[in-house]
Amino acid sequence: MKCLDLLTTIFMVGSLHRPRTTITAPVGRKEIINVKRAALYVRVSTVDQCPENQVNELRSFAGLRGFQIVEEYTDYGVSSPKARRPALEKMLEDAHRRRFDVVVVWACDRLARSTKHFLQVLDELNELGIQFLSQRESIDTDGPLGMAIVIIVSAVAELERSLIVERVRAGMRRAKLDGRRIGRAPLDVDHAALVRDRLSGMSLTNTARKHGLSRASVVRFVHLAQEKRVTSEVSPLVSAASPRRG
Repeated sequence: MKCLDLLTTIFMVGSLHRPRTTITAPVGRKEIINVKRAALYVRVSTVDQCPENQVNELRSFAGLRGFQIVEEYTDYGVSSPKARRPALEKMLEDAHRRRFDVVVVWACDRLARSTKHFLQVLDELNELGIQFLSQRESIDTDGPLGMAIVIIVSAVAELERSLIVERVRAGMRRAKLDGRRIGRAPLDVDHAALVRDRLSGMSLTNTARKHGLSRASVVRFVHLAQEKRVTSEVSPLVSAASPRRG
């Protein structure tokens, strides 16, 4: 989440220098106000935590902005990066149905699992023309400044991914120089005995158990052995059938 922390810092600095504009309606004319429909997204890491604190703050925040809250999405007990988030998925589905104009969260880390996921969600919302607001970090993607900062952070995230890949490759090169093996060790299996057992009528499960392999590995080794056998039988016939020159 280092890049996500950097993103929030950049946004907070940018919000301090963001010009504030006041729109005054001409005298004698009625001011037309387009109220934006807002969706609130809340997430708590454990089922014991109460999301009401986030919800109450977001309701007040949306009210100050003049938003009309049309839906609230809450994910309970979600902390693992690989865990599914039903409420977030439902929110993105509703975003494609244009059910709201702005997404409001309490903090950026409540929305996404990682920097990459955060940028993916922002990009998806941007493609749909939906504004994103984070209360704690004062992030607002509305306007050119907000989108410019998102682009900058996207580049930083790409740089971070490149550095991680390079560090992994450097570690693998170092391990090879030290004589350490990269990857899984080769299987020490008597292929001839395995194929002989399987073709003699031994069941797939018993063959796999006897040679300490998975059922899929047994099928693969037998298939390869049969292909080699067919190739060795066909090659002499092809050579004999081919016309000789001279």
